[in-house]
Amino acid sequence: MNFFVTLRIALRALARNKMRAGLTVLGVVIGIAAVTTMVSLGQSAHRLVQSQFEQLGTNVIVVFPGSRRNEGVRTGTAPTLTSKDADAVGRECPSVLAATPLVGFGGQVIYGNSNFSPREMYGVGPDYLLVRNWPLQSGGFFTEREINSAAKVCVIGQTLVARLFQTANPLGQTIRIKNIPFKVVGVLDRKGANMVGEDQDNIILMPYTTVRKRLAGSEFDNVNVIMVSARSLAVAHDAEAEIRQLLSERHRILPGEPFDFTVQDTAEIAAILGTVTGTLTLMLAAIAAISLLVGGVGIMNIMLVSVTERTREIGIRMAVGARSGDILRQFLTEAVLLSSVGGVIGFALGIAASTGVTMLINSFSSGTSWPIVISIPAGITAVVFAGAVGVFFGFYPARRASLLDPIDALRYE
Repeated sequence: MNFFVTLRIALRALARNKMRAGLTVLGVVIGIAAVTTMVSLGQSAHRLVQSQFEQLGTNVIVVFPGSRRNEGVRTGTAPTLTSKDADAVGRECPSVLAATPLVGFGGQVIYGNSNFSPREMYGVGPDYLLVRNWPLQSGGFFTEREINSAAKVCVIGQTLVARLFQTANPLGQTIRIKNIPFKVVGVLDRKGANMVGEDQDNIILMPYTTVRKRLAGSEFDNVNVIMVSARSLAVAHDAEAEIRQLLSERHRILPGEPFDFTVQDTAEIAAILGTVTGTLTLMLAAIAAISLLVGGVGIMNIMLVSVTERTREIGIRMAVGARSGDILRQFLTEAVLLSSVGGVIGFALGIAASTGVTMLINSFSSGTSWPIVISIPAGITAVVFAGAVGVFFGFYPARRASLLDPIDALRYE
């Protein structure tokens, strides 16, 4: 008996008990839908983490100042980094593409009758945009000449443009910070919210010398952070080692002594978070897969009932020439049909569920947009796995039917 005849007989047998077949399929549908939804949401979270770290910059390494210690207890950060350290890192480390110091400040920005307090006010170096991989929408950035002269110039983000200037062109306009006039020379391109929902466009950048001397009133050369961009991801570890070696020499740290700075590679943080999200995805998928086992047990139960109900039919077929292999293929085909149809429907429902949940998360998040991820390989795997469930749980009932004695089957009432 060829495959198409077997398939036709299986379809007719399932069509005679539509309600029972539908309820059997339901277990597989729920299982596949749950697994698909969990995997899609996990991949969405993983992609969101990656995109957020990509927004931070290209192969970014952050150097933090060391901690003060009082009798062995950390009491805060110590001013151990200077702008000259940043210049030396950018100039003397072969694996470093660019480096910029960063000096933080807080206050109000005033333009005309409007005032606004940006979330981020930083004094930075001329290579800041290169390190952060952040293009300008219009205008230009600071030059070394403006850094050296502590020029009163600034570059603003899109949020400040909307809050202070509305529809007016901000380029060339003068804003005030602590009653000090600053000329707007550039506007940053839009970045949107970060992973925790903070507005990255709510920012104003100034020369670090200007922030330190004119706004903070400090004559010291200390900076809060040094941001570094490695030449490529492949040499990021080399860049870290070079930075540690150079700063140790500059700060006269002897072998065996603790560093008075900390070097942190954001790629490592991204990899750790990616591992965490991947593990959580596998865990959630494993939990959801339990429902597949429930669906498989349902298929086995229904097929056993079907074998019992159709014992006489099996006896008649074997009496007119059907072999044990034919009976085995027929019932196995029915089980695979049930699970495969459930797999296709479950995958479609899983896509709909993951899309709906992602849109719901985005509607409640403040600016952070979770990507909608639909994995075609996951769908193919789900359908194949559903078919495997049908084979696994359908084999015993099919085998039992094929081993029936024709005479005993014909006598069965």
